[in-house]
Amino acid sequence: MKRILIAVCGGLILSSCAWVKVTPNGEGVRLVQSARAVEPCKKLGTVNTKVVNKVVFSRDMEKVAGELADLARNEAALMGGDTIIPISEIIEGRRSFGVYQCFSGRTQ
Repeated sequence: MKRILIAVCGGLILSSCAWVKVTPNGEGVRLVQSARAVEPCKKLGTVNTKVVNKVVFSRDMEKVAGELADLARNEAALMGGDTIIPISEIIEGRRSFGVYQCFSGRTQ
């Protein structure tokens, strides 16, 4: 019984942690939800992200979504992008994002 309690408490603690940190370059990348926002932009490609979505039990989907977006922002910055948009649903901790360059001042 004691081991089960320790495992459950550990899972709760781990599920509340932020696993992904946005890099300084990633902070310059915005997340948009509307395809209209990227219509005038140059598409640079896509990134596929993955995080742990279960630690003993399913993690909070909002946290998972935020971490996936943070990973995508970091990757988009490496590609010279300044805007990302989700292009898939979250499935088993995975999500794809389109990477765009919307502001002409940004260089690779």
